[in-house]
Amino acid sequence: MSSHKNFNALTAGGLLVSLGIVYGDIGTSPLYTLKAIFNSVVGGGQVVTPDLVLGALSCIIWTLTLQTTVKYVIITLRADNKGEGGIFSLYSLVRKKAKWLVIPAVVGGCALLADGIITPSITVTSAIEGLQLKFPNVSVIPIVIAIITGLFIIQQFGTNLVGKLFGPIMFLWFGALGLLGILFVVKDPTIFAALNPYYAVKLLVNNPMALLILGGVFLCTTGAEALYSDMGHCGRSNIRVSWIFVKIMLILNYLGQGVWILHHGNYDTGLNPFFEIVPAPYLLFMVALATVAAVIASQAMITGSFTLISEAVRLNLWPKVRINYPSNQKGQIYVPSINWILWAGCIAIVLIFKNSGAMEGAYGLAINLTFLATTILIAAYMKRKKIPVYIIAIFLMVYVMIELTFLVGNMSKFFHGGWVTVLIGSALFTVMWSWYIARKIKNRFVKYVEIEDYYQIISELSEDISVPKYSSQLVYLTSANFKTEIESKIIYSIIQKEPKRADVYWLVHVDVVDEPYTREYKVEFLIPGKLIRIDFKLGFRVEQRVNLLYRKVIEELVKNGEVDITSQYTSLNKHKIAGDFRFVLLEKHLSKFSKLSLYERTIMDYYFILKRLSLSEERSFGLDSSYVDVEKVPLIFVTPDDIELTRLPV
Repeated sequence: MSSHKNFNALTAGGLLVSLGIVYGDIGTSPLYTLKAIFNSVVGGGQVVTPDLVLGALSCIIWTLTLQTTVKYVIITLRADNKGEGGIFSLYSLVRKKAKWLVIPAVVGGCALLADGIITPSITVTSAIEGLQLKFPNVSVIPIVIAIITGLFIIQQFGTNLVGKLFGPIMFLWFGALGLLGILFVVKDPTIFAALNPYYAVKLLVNNPMALLILGGVFLCTTGAEALYSDMGHCGRSNIRVSWIFVKIMLILNYLGQGVWILHHGNYDTGLNPFFEIVPAPYLLFMVALATVAAVIASQAMITGSFTLISEAVRLNLWPKVRINYPSNQKGQIYVPSINWILWAGCIAIVLIFKNSGAMEGAYGLAINLTFLATTILIAAYMKRKKIPVYIIAIFLMVYVMIELTFLVGNMSKFFHGGWVTVLIGSALFTVMWSWYIARKIKNRFVKYVEIEDYYQIISELSEDISVPKYSSQLVYLTSANFKTEIESKIIYSIIQKEPKRADVYWLVHVDVVDEPYTREYKVEFLIPGKLIRIDFKLGFRVEQRVNLLYRKVIEELVKNGEVDITSQYTSLNKHKIAGDFRFVLLEKHLSKFSKLSLYERTIMDYYFILKRLSLSEERSFGLDSSYVDVEKVPLIFVTPDDIELTRLPV
């Protein structure tokens, strides 16, 4: 508990780290937000007026206030799962309250991944397009592809060294944003009228293109989810305090861009207000700084995706995939399959849309669903914390209304590129949902028996020299939650399929708990010296390396004199040689006789396809295949009672 408190302590280093990790996405939004709003308005035939500029800026400022500051910084950061945040951490806190909460969790997670693919594409492209002000004929796409490809290549080596530079660079970036904004705000201080929500309300009520404008406004807050997702890296206090600085710098920059637009009534959709407020001598410097900031924003998205998938795997919401740990830095992981899927998605986005203006249509729609999902899960968390019902009702009413309004506004993007992220998100959803439902179906058909009924035969089998010894130490992974039960298929494997004599039988059970970094175990001696059960309780962010965990427990049991793993073969026993260990994994397959509905059959067929593409059971548990036997068993046993047969007379 104390370490948790210390981790959340406010420090200068923590503030700098939070600048580098948390704000990449939301911090680069000035590159394209106002450009997207006014391109859509002017493209729709409207003239830029002071009310339009003040209204748009007011919408941005109050979106940052209500959506980012109030919802995420003040409310959502309270949902602290032992120092960790993110949509799956939040789901872990509330999943026992209602089974249906898995739906918003899965929808939110998939939408976050889908919209994340756009982040490197739009931020890097927006930054590099600044070069065209100085070099009109420069080809942007090859530069963007090279930067994005390089970024994904370095992931496998870890980003520990690069990460140390993120904080100072982002501090410089936000300082530059604020300074650029001030240079123009002092020319026309009347722009501060945009702080008045009256102009936002007036725009939304009177402007016929209000929903289209909201679709652009939403881009200013697309990185808000990162404030919660990265709580484990930075601490709640550091995020809350650093956000004050970040928000002020963002607002100053938006106001500065607003002054430039006010003073250039003949707005050209080919221009980007962000680069227009940069003094000519500093343009190349700002393009370079914007590019680095875009890379940092992309890096945050990539590492966030790795964390999201690793959590999904351990919560049984995603197929088992290889997860590497390229450095000793906390939370530093690398998921090769996701890395290259994200890379392919980013390159496809760049090649399909070709410029940041076109990408704006694809950006924001999917992440809107993540915001809605978080709102639902936070309401469930508030209920768990016994917050008064009327406060929960007000929270839900306000934020569901805000986010549904944004969703309607973003729906206008569907045919202008939004369909891409919806398609990607839907594909990811089919994977997560099928994996989750398939597990439910499998569990429905798992038959458990009372293990005590087999104590005698297991003891006798262990001593029966007429049966060839299968292994000295025989290990089964069991899904039975209670020590009194065992899957009938394990008993069938030991006693009937091929009688397996062993000196000691081990049952290993892994329980994923709702706390992130729990590492606990319990040992039960069911038949002293013959049948032993080990229960591991692992957090949803702990790697399930069963091989190493099991070996560690065995070493402690041997050291304490609780078990003897010396080989019982006479020649080996006299030399105190340890016996051999063998794991048996039961791999389920779907019998063609299985009685499943069309929906369940489709889910299971898809599940087995995904299973073939995913990591094998032995590799996912960190087992050496040289001492693992995989036995295929049907998901559903067909008994003679299931068959109707009529005997004909002779």
